[in-house]
Order: sequence, then structure tokens, then C-alpha cells
Amino acid sequence: MRILIVHQNFPGQFPAIADALVARGDEVVALGSKSAADRAGVRLVRWTNNRGTTEGILPIAVRAEADLIRGTAAAQAATQLAASGFRPDVIIGHPGWGETIYLREIFPDAKIVLFGELFYRTHGADINFDAEFESPDLPQMLRTHAKNATQLLAMSTADLIVSPTQFQASTYPEIFRPIHRVLHEGVDLSAARGNPRAVVRLPGGQELRPGGPVITFINRNFERLRGFHIFMRALPELFRQVPEAHVLAIGADGTGYGGARADGKHWRHAMLEEVKGGIPEGHLHFVGRVEHKTMIDILSVGAAHVYYTYPFALSWSLVEAMACECLVLGSDTAPVRDAITNGVEGVLNDFFDVDALSAAMIRAVREPEAFAEMRKAARATALARFDRESVGVPGWLRLIDEIAEGRIAAELDEVG
Repeated sequence: MRILIVHQNFPGQFPAIADALVARGDEVVALGSKSAADRAGVRLVRWTNNRGTTEGILPIAVRAEADLIRGTAAAQAATQLAASGFRPDVIIGHPGWGETIYLREIFPDAKIVLFGELFYRTHGADINFDAEFESPDLPQMLRTHAKNATQLLAMSTADLIVSPTQFQASTYPEIFRPIHRVLHEGVDLSAARGNPRAVVRLPGGQELRPGGPVITFINRNFERLRGFHIFMRALPELFRQVPEAHVLAIGADGTGYGGARADGKHWRHAMLEEVKGGIPEGHLHFVGRVEHKTMIDILSVGAAHVYYTYPFALSWSLVEAMACECLVLGSDTAPVRDAITNGVEGVLNDFFDVDALSAAMIRAVREPEAFAEMRKAARATALARFDRESVGVPGWLRLIDEIAEGRIAAELDEVG
């Protein structure tokens, strides 16, 4: 079979899927931008473009024009690919940057499978969720709807849309439900297992090991969308009642999904100023971005792992924490509820209830034995729903074969 994978930053969400297709003998070609990466067995074609958006264009149309420009560049590269004799049976693509919009014109006989990561909403997702930083505002709502314009164009050409979680699927308009399926692409859980002999050495020479009063936290970039502000506000009470506790935070000071602060400060600096006086010196450790093995060791020494998020895409780090048998203290928000049932695989509290998070962390470090069954259940659920090798890759291969052969069932998975 001939497969075309389209992603601006190839391989994006598809590295293991691409590898599995190559391994079984399919011809795999990738179409990406200059930031796309080479991958063994995959022929990579990069689209190029030197044009920017039009000066003075209607502000809310900037994103759509940029996507259309990228879509045109990708179509030109696809035309050259077709001229070389390549005709894909199936196109797999991420529609978020516009590259898939015109591919039906170049490859009219191909089946198109699009990755449905998130459809932007003015309510019910990440926008207008946190009243402290946002209030309903017509210009913002117009921008939000405009961001969906080219994704809608792309989705109108799809034969199948696949979303990682029920919540992410539910953000899409009802009209797409008949061609929508829910299947996580999978996380590599082969190395995500708690290490009982883990040792985390702090800059001062102190060593943290499993069984101590340690809380862990991960953000790619520390930001409000992933609950960093709530987490930081909960720490002073933790340290007041458990002064010997340590907190390990993995992440960087980038902008993140939620955008920059209005005052220009990084969230880490701003929140340290806010809770100043409530954090004992040498007990809160920002370790930056770390290698995967180090991340697993950090998760392994924790009595609990905090994962908070606005309603948004599910983080792979949550799945890995579950697979490491961490006690997850999560926000009672979508999509966390797609992975964790409160009291079964973890503890969920209202996103905005700082006191509840403080209390949950305190109990976690004081009574770790009380959560043994939750830890085991978390790993079992992670493996059953999100494992790359047993769930994600086999499921995607089945979908690719079914859509290529016209065997997609009439009754697709219900999207809640």
C-alpha cells in the first residue's frame, strides 16, 4: 500500500505509525515543512514557501490566510510528487496548519484520514474557562471561530477523522460525527514503569528516593492552561503542614498553549513572586526539561503527581505518570476524565479549588499506603487505553486498512 503522511513537523503524532507501516512493507512518503525530520524508510518531501501574510489584512483573517498559503505550498509539492508517479492509497494528515486542504485535488482517489486534535470553541474548552484571566469578549470570540475556518475546509474532504479522546472528538461539529472515531495514537509505555531504586540528586547534594514526601509536576512550558498557577498557590499550605516536603517541577519558561502574560513575565517568575514567603528555600526545585529516563526517576520518587489542565488536548506526560503507578492528583476537567475516574485511578478536584489541591497533596505524602490500589489501577488503565504498541499502532493500522479497502463500519464509535 502507498501511504502519504502530512504534518508540518513530521513525524508529529505519527512516528510509531510511520515506522509500523514501513516495517510491514508499505511505501511511505511524508510531506512536511522545513522543520520536518527525516525518518528511516520514509521518503520526505518538504514544501517551501517564501510568502508571508498580507500587510493590513483583516486581523482575524491572518491565521486563515497563513493556512491557505501553507496549503498552496503543500499542494505544489504534492503536484510534483504526483508527477513523479506516486499515487497514495491513503493520506494521513494533521489539518492544523492548512497543508491538507487541497490534497483531494491532486490525489482524487486517495482516502483521507485526518487527525482531529481539537476544534476551537468559545465556550466549553480552553477559551473563557478561567475568568481570572479571560472574560467573554466579542473580538476574541471572532478570532476563535476564524481559527477553525481552514480546519473546516480540510475536514470537508476527509473520509475519516480520528481523535485521541472522547472529549477532543466532542469539540467537533455534529455534522462530522458519522465519520469520526476515537483512538489514541498511543504513548510508548515500554519504559514508563516506576523505578523502586530511583535516586534523584538535588543541586545541594541531597538525594530523594521513593517513599519520601515528594510531589511532582510537569509542564512543557509552565503556564495557566496546564494549571501552573493553581499548583503554585497550593504549595504554601503543603509546606506549612509538611515542611520537610520537596516538590520537583519539570518544564521550561516558554509561552505555552495559553499565550504570554499581559505583563510579559514568565509564569514561573510571576507565581514565585505571588507565593513569596510560603516556599521554604531549597524545597521547590525547577529542574528544567530533562531526558526521559530522568523524568521516569522523578516520577518514581514522588508520593503524588499533579496534573491540572483547562479542557484541552490530553498530555502524554499524564499517561506516563499513570503507567509509572503515580498517584495522580488531577483537575476534574475534560480530558482528564477520559483517563481517570475519581477515586479509581486517581483523585480529581475542582480546577479552581486551591485548598482542595493542598489537602490532596498533604494526604498523599502523609498516607501513601492509602492509595496503593489507585496506583495499580492507573497503570492498568494506561496500558489498556493508551499503550502505543498494544493499542495505538495496531488500532491505527486497522483503520488504515479498513479505509483503504472500504471496510469502515457504518456504526462508528459513539462520540460523547
